[in-house]
Amino acid sequence: MTEVEIHTDTIRLDQFLKLAGAVPSGGIVKELIAAEAILRNGEVETARRRKLIVGDVITIKGDDTYRVSRS
Repeated sequence: MTEVEIHTDTIRLDQFLKLAGAVPSGGIVKELIAAEAILRNGEVETARRRKLIVGDVITIKGDDTYRVSRS
């Protein structure tokens, strides 16, 4: 699991995945959501702009896992 630090209280899912280096653009996030390939805290995510908070865990395609952490 990769810890990704944010400097705000919340961050949008698409911004978070770009910050983590998991995707090159928000368009890819849209495609992954359409394919139900992104989980937030173990549940399929349906909103690209979902606000994440510290402690949320994002899994992409069952392989890559990222946790929102605070700096």
